[in-house]
Amino acid sequence: MAARYVGDPRTIILCVLPANADMTTSDGLQMAREMDPKGIRTIGVITKLDIMDKGTNGKRMLEGKDVSLRLGFIGIKNRSQQDIIDRIPVKQAIEKEQLYFSTHQVYSTMNQNLLGIGNLTTKLTKILFTHIKHSLPQIMQEIRAKAKETEDDLRDLGPPMPEGGGEKTQLLWNMITDFIQTYKNTISGKYDSKRQMSSQPGKAELSGGARIKMNFYNLYQEYDGFSATSEYNDMHVQKAI
Repeated sequence: MAARYVGDPRTIILCVLPANADMTTSDGLQMAREMDPKGIRTIGVITKLDIMDKGTNGKRMLEGKDVSLRLGFIGIKNRSQQDIIDRIPVKQAIEKEQLYFSTHQVYSTMNQNLLGIGNLTTKLTKILFTHIKHSLPQIMQEIRAKAKETEDDLRDLGPPMPEGGGEKTQLLWNMITDFIQTYKNTISGKYDSKRQMSSQPGKAELSGGARIKMNFYNLYQEYDGFSATSEYNDMHVQKAI
């Protein structure tokens, strides 16, 4: 399921990686590289920076020195389980995150654009805007093609069903008249465009009176010059009458 979503060229890939794990072995990062080899829609997010082992930090990961991404990485500090239990609002949690990064021994010395939910939101907004701008012409073309296909399907279905009683009666009479005319055309062997449209394409077959007429012509050719009344005289004809 993840591969199906990530494989869509219009999808922005948010590759979330825990800071306390080896990012070089991440399945998510590997999938993102396979689906987005140019890296034009993949953003790395490093979480759990606050629970890394003492003496370690995520500076190299955030600066792209361990694994490089074209759009880079942004580090965030999630709410702890206790914060969730205490129902600390998101606004207050963001303030605690900013305080954590601004007072941290290592992260406070880094480029602050690489840290925090606010910077992640701003960067995602810019990337999404650029992505929509580039994809919009193709989307509009697909919408026009789909709209035309739908219009063609509606045209094939014919006019909508009438709502009034008189209009319904008129429609019924028209259908009966068309059926009668088609039936007559079939018996007489006349060309019927409606019947030809409903038959298999590329197979023009004779039906009804046309087929009977063809058989009579073939039979007549076999007995060309034969006179069925050659052995009858006027007396025979008169008795028959």
